[in-house]
Amino acid sequence: MANTPLMPKATAVWLVDNTSLSFDQIAAFCNLHPLEVKAIADGEAAQGIKGLDPIQTGQLTREEIERAQKSPSATLKLSVPKTRVPEAKRKGPRYTPVSRRQDRPNAIMWLVRNHPELKDAQIMRLVGTTKPTIEAIRERTHWNAANLTPSDPVTLGLCSQLELDLEVEKAARLALSPVEQPEEVATLLPVEDTTSEEAMAAASTKPAPKQPAEQEYAAAAVFAKLASLKKDKSDEDEGEGE
Repeated sequence: MANTPLMPKATAVWLVDNTSLSFDQIAAFCNLHPLEVKAIADGEAAQGIKGLDPIQTGQLTREEIERAQKSPSATLKLSVPKTRVPEAKRKGPRYTPVSRRQDRPNAIMWLVRNHPELKDAQIMRLVGTTKPTIEAIRERTHWNAANLTPSDPVTLGLCSQLELDLEVEKAARLALSPVEQPEEVATLLPVEDTTSEEAMAAASTKPAPKQPAEQEYAAAAVFAKLASLKKDKSDEDEGEGE
């Protein structure tokens, strides 16, 4: 139930042990029978259940408990959660009630006209249709094409505005970041003609890359040269000092 706390028996155990609320108040809050709450207080029920603090779980406030303790006729009110748990993603095609299935072609026509950037898979997720139906409506070959009227799927109750906005935003991102390079841009890029005589001659004059052994030899020569220069500098400094 929506107005029942999480783990009602464990919550009742904690309320019995830590508050002066009446059995009726605890029973009404935890959706239990007053005799069951009395059995918990007498140790005849819920013996192996550890009490759950509803204050720490955000289901009650200390002020709400104190208010109910002062008035035996008052009822505890479940706190409104501060966070919203996102709905679990559906697996498989969207289920559409039978009474609204006749509205799907109108919704598809609206999506095709107003959001041509949407992929068929996105339209299928939004209104729970099939790809052949989308193609038939797009190509005006649907059996009832003459009687179709574009209608917003959100207004028809086939999807939520948030779902529609997310799909449109996703389609826009894909359109702004193409995977392949346009042919027009590719034709403007300079292409090196490796078959021409000039290119072959230029390639022949380029020094060949050094092998690892040659690179090590060159590095050793550089270090030796630096050491020699450093020694000469040191000798000059000693001569000036004398």
